[in-house]
Amino acid sequence: MAQRSELCSVWLGSETGILKGVSLARRQAFNFTETGSLSRGQELRVLSWGDAAETELLLGAVDGTVRTFSTTKGLFTESRRCAEPDHGAFTGLAVAGSALVTCVETGRLRLWKEEGGEPALEVDAGRNVCRMRQSPVRSSVVATGGKENGLRVWDLERPEQPLFSAKNVRNDWLDLRRPEWVRDMAFIPGSEKVVTCTGHHEVRIYDPAASQRRPVLEARYGEHPLTCLSLAAGGTTVVVGNTQGQVAMLDLRKGLVHGCLKGLAGGVRGLQCHPSLPLVASCGLDRFLRVHSLEDRTLQHKVYLKSRLNCILLAGREPEEPGGGEAVEATKEVEVEVDEVWSNMEKIGTEKTKRRSGEQEEEEGVERKSKKKKKKAAKS
Repeated sequence: MAQRSELCSVWLGSETGILKGVSLARRQAFNFTETGSLSRGQELRVLSWGDAAETELLLGAVDGTVRTFSTTKGLFTESRRCAEPDHGAFTGLAVAGSALVTCVETGRLRLWKEEGGEPALEVDAGRNVCRMRQSPVRSSVVATGGKENGLRVWDLERPEQPLFSAKNVRNDWLDLRRPEWVRDMAFIPGSEKVVTCTGHHEVRIYDPAASQRRPVLEARYGEHPLTCLSLAAGGTTVVVGNTQGQVAMLDLRKGLVHGCLKGLAGGVRGLQCHPSLPLVASCGLDRFLRVHSLEDRTLQHKVYLKSRLNCILLAGREPEEPGGGEAVEATKEVEVEVDEVWSNMEKIGTEKTKRRSGEQEEEEGVERKSKKKKKKAAKS
């Protein structure tokens, strides 16, 4: 198991509670959870790295437990309860120094310093929290947001008041209040700005350093709720996914869509751009892991993983070129077999084609009868 886990460059959590690892170089997928003892409460909602070296993986389950998986040993090393089932599922996990930061749907933002003890800090982030994200620059700074719960930025070293609380946008043209529904967010590198996506297909940028608390930029994509986002390397492009399997790239400098990624066939639940390469990985209800290129928007990898997927996490190291000779050859053999099957299949017309051919036969019969009648009339 240790050798398998070290090969994996993509990690995914499923509705069935199985941790899945994928080696893109060898085109192989592995399950790292025993399937015989699974329950509905073990559904995985969030994944996060437990250390900077990416040797530990944190998994947040629906039943309130946080499990630690060692990528070097290939097994689970510890488990701790950080929430009760009635608190809601995890919406974010992070590590701040030697402490663990957790957030659940009911808004309990907690800081854990000792295993098995009480939380060292608890902050009320408001109800119906959909996502909690950590700042890549300051580990003590996190952002939260949810349904009728606007964006807030917290400093866990000074938790009395949020560093920033977003103000709802102005009323619409009918002077009606516009509802709030923050689904995901990310800190833009090199600034204090935060980009969010909403359940009302909006992408917004907030600047805590500005004088206003409303968004400094707003864009729309599609007509369906956005579920997740991820910033591409450089921080000028954001990739968003929605409930209909649509994924698009937006330019944050102009607020315009400059490309869409095709191939998805179900709601997108997990999305992450590689930290250094122009690649984005996505997963969701159609049970596939897909890796697209952000340069030409082509599909680089596609792996079927049998379970509906909730979350995804990419390793920071650069994926190797396909070098697993046996795995690559096996893939080629399957492709050849599939091509042979398709080429040997008999072509069958559609119902519409059959109907047309029947109508043509009737028309030809009528024409033959009319010709015979004309011949008889001419002889007589």
